[in-house]
Formats: sequence, C-alpha cells, structure tokens
Amino acid sequence: MSRHTLLLQCVAPMQSWGTRSRFTERDTEREPTKSGVIGLIAAALGRQRDAPLEDLAQLRMGVRIDREGIVRRDYQTALKVRKADPKAMPQTVLSNRYYLSDAAFLVGLESADPELLRDIDAALQSPRWPLFLGRKAFVPGLPVHLRGGLVEEVALEEALAQHSPIAEPHPDDGSSTRTVMEVGFDQEGDVRLDVPMSFVSEDRRYAPRKVRTGYIPRPATVSSQEVETCT
Repeated sequence: MSRHTLLLQCVAPMQSWGTRSRFTERDTEREPTKSGVIGLIAAALGRQRDAPLEDLAQLRMGVRIDREGIVRRDYQTALKVRKADPKAMPQTVLSNRYYLSDAAFLVGLESADPELLRDIDAALQSPRWPLFLGRKAFVPGLPVHLRGGLVEEVALEEALAQHSPIAEPHPDDGSSTRTVMEVGFDQEGDVRLDVPMSFVSEDRRYAPRKVRTGYIPRPATVSSQEVETCT
C-alpha cells in the first residue's frame, strides 16, 4: 500500500504541548503532541469540538526537531477568581505554566489516503479558524503550512529525513537531529496518552500510542525557499 506524507512546521517564540496538565500545573513535552497537532488541523479545517476525529487520529505522526526548545516556566497569579459556588469568596490562584522557548519542529503526517492530506494541506494554507501552538496565546512565528509540504508516494521517515532544515539549530544542539516517530504497539518505544478521541470540554478522551526517539544526521543549511514570513 502506498504511503503519502504531509509536512508542516511549528516555529514560534513560545510553544506548549502538554499531556499531563491539571489545574494549576501546566506541563509541556519537548516536541508537539499528537493531540495538539490534530487540534491545530481541526481548527484549520473548521471542525467543531464535537466533530468526529477518527480520520485525523489514524494519521501516523513523526517529528524532526530542527531546533530544541528551552523549557521555561511562567509563574502566574490570578486575582479574585470566583468559584462555581456563588457564596464562596473570590480567591487568588497561583499557577506554573511551562513552555518551550525558540523551538522549531518539522512535523510529518502519513496516510494511505492522499485526498485527506490534500484537504489538510489546503486548510493549513487558508485556515478557517486561527491556529496556535498548544495554547491560544502561542501563535505561530512562521506559517504552519509549508510550500511543497505534500509529498505523495513518500513514507514518513524518508520525507522527514530529506526535507531541508526549517531553522538554524542552537549552538549546543549537536551534530545530530532528534526525531520522535510513531510506531506500532508491537515495537519498542514509549507510550504516550495523546491520541484525541474527543475534544468536547466535558468529555475529553485520549487513547495511547507508542513513539520511538532516534537521531539522524543534521541537514547542512536552511533553504531560503522554505522560509516564509507571516503577513
């Protein structure tokens, strides 16, 4: 069966990709989560929160980390927060919100259905709703859509390895580029609970998947043809 891949980029001063966030502690993974990327795609397509996600959830995802982000903490204070109980006194709420600073990710989505990838590619070029990278305040620093990002008859690993860099690495990122690839449950890897089954606020559900971290030689230079600016 032929496999096709759609590449997109997540580049911004601030990104956050949480998987275990609860209440006043908001975490971030070191690279985009599948739930975050599918949420971004659903926004581009204009899908409501209660719309089915099965076609997007079955996409196989991989990430090439062109520039490792620096994990930072935003310590927030919210004053006079009211509870659901109208008799309760307003409270001051303190929270730790972690995010990635100055990261650049090349994300690949693989499918046997090229028409689905074409629809996503078109939606990313002209999104129905605003796009953000994990949190609504974290807007893309560069367009998520990549020119020439849809590569048909090319598998995920090959598409990620062949694409030119989307950003210069930090000086201490090393000579290899980290990758995080989705693999089958019969293969070695780490389990992550980030495959969205429902985005409904009162019924958020996620299924597990397996990912494997690896390293590939770092591409030589950033291609000026791949770098776009937001307008």
